Amino acid sequence: MDEDVLTTLKILIIGESGVGKSSLLLRFTDDTFDPELAATIGVDFKVKTISVDGNKAKLAIWDTAGQERFRTLTPSYYRGAQGVILVYDVTRRDTFVKLDNWLSELETYCTRNDIVNMLVGNKIDKENREVDRNEGLKFARKHSMLFIEASAKTCDGVQCAFEELVEKIIQTPGLWESENQNKGVKLSHREESHGGGACGGYCSVL
Repeated sequence: MDEDVLTTLKILIIGESGVGKSSLLLRFTDDTFDPELAATIGVDFKVKTISVDGNKAKLAIWDTAGQERFRTLTPSYYRGAQGVILVYDVTRRDTFVKLDNWLSELETYCTRNDIVNMLVGNKIDKENREVDRNEGLKFARKHSMLFIEASAKTCDGVQCAFEELVEKIIQTPGLWESENQNKGVKLSHREESHGGGACGGYCSVL
């Protein structure tokens, strides 16, 4: 069934409690949104196969609890990850301020130095914004991350966030090729310049 899948990628979603990590995941995998979604206890896990630039990738997406009391899970959670989506809530500045803590944790536990990171400012459908888009972009550039603003509620930017992350991982062969070297896979290339495709250059890429 998975013969045409190029690779399986481990993707993490991290960030403070209540920023919408689970909502982003559910919108991406099931195209649903539940405003009453309960806080994640421990770790949730979903699988979805997507096609990016003609390459199929199976994503194993790990959604973690943001609360401090679940941090004992951290080392195993980060192990072997190829991509990370770091989420903050644009209506809560404290979740943006604490991004540095999450990056420190990522550097401490991540087993790869070429991991691809994507910063997502969630809840842009809300009126009471506290973090300007340019602040997010500046932070992402400073830390060599991809960046997008999104809304799990309206679906805006969600698909694009995951697709851009996967595209970048596939463009970094050392991240995934070693696990597929015996399968004789052939990477298909797209001729258009970056910024084309489904997202129409929506993401800011370094």
